[in-house]
Amino acid sequence: MKKILAILMALVIVATCGVAMAEDAPKIGITIYQFADNFMTLYREELVRYLTEDCGVPAENITVMDGKNDQAEQTNQIDAFIADNVDVMIINLVQSSSAASVIQKADAAGIPVVFINREPTAEDMALNGNFCYVGADARQSGTMQGNIVLATENKGDFNGNGQVDYVMIMGDPENVDAQYRTEFSVKALTDAGLTVNKLFEQRGDWDQTKGQELAATALTQFGNDVDVIFCNNDAMALGAYQAIVDAGRVVGEDIYLLGVDALAECVEMVNNGQMTGTVLNDHNGQSHTAADAALKAAKGETLEKYYWVDYVMVTK
Repeated sequence: MKKILAILMALVIVATCGVAMAEDAPKIGITIYQFADNFMTLYREELVRYLTEDCGVPAENITVMDGKNDQAEQTNQIDAFIADNVDVMIINLVQSSSAASVIQKADAAGIPVVFINREPTAEDMALNGNFCYVGADARQSGTMQGNIVLATENKGDFNGNGQVDYVMIMGDPENVDAQYRTEFSVKALTDAGLTVNKLFEQRGDWDQTKGQELAATALTQFGNDVDVIFCNNDAMALGAYQAIVDAGRVVGEDIYLLGVDALAECVEMVNNGQMTGTVLNDHNGQSHTAADAALKAAKGETLEKYYWVDYVMVTK
């Protein structure tokens, strides 16, 4: 009976991941824009775990590199993967604008590419080659942030002046996720008929320390006029929360704070009332989908251009 169960489990893994036997497993090159990023750490660890434990790819067949937030460094890593003749690459770009050159290089080498987390432009996605993008539609996450504010009793207008006075702490503005989260969080408010007033908008590059510094600057400059602080990710929201505390403000009582990613610490803060809400950026669903797409491509199958994983709103 145990032997039968083991065979059935193996068949389930094959059906899910597309890897028949360890000796037939592909060589996979993975490069992440920056290991220090909170969300991408969760993503990277789950991606490798899923590939090795659930899909049966030997650990020695997987090379994971830290792009160190340096596009030149990451380009060298991609060139090394191509020289090593990997079967497929999974790439979290440092700069989305580098997608075209990566696509062309990979296509010339006959190596499929799965882009993750940072979406190439529509123009780049229209290029020739066997590649895809796996991610979540950042417009959805921005809209959900706005909807969380709309669901509050005062619809984001703490100071009662008839408008939502907000601070926006962006990620890297070259990144389409930062662009869409910034645009659509506010658009959700205006689409609902609210008047908004942007007090402050600066790039925090997804970094907690920068998030704290920018929020502190905004709160010093605008004081109690600030109704809402939108952050493009949870790391910056964690920093903004500390600035809110230091300024003597209280989330939920005189200010709202929004993030994206649903890091465990931030989910706990939402439940405790220390954050107004966040949006689950499903690293499990995305990493599994990316792995499945990579294994499919490594077998010679043609990829669809996009594989989407939905965001989920997180409130108290």
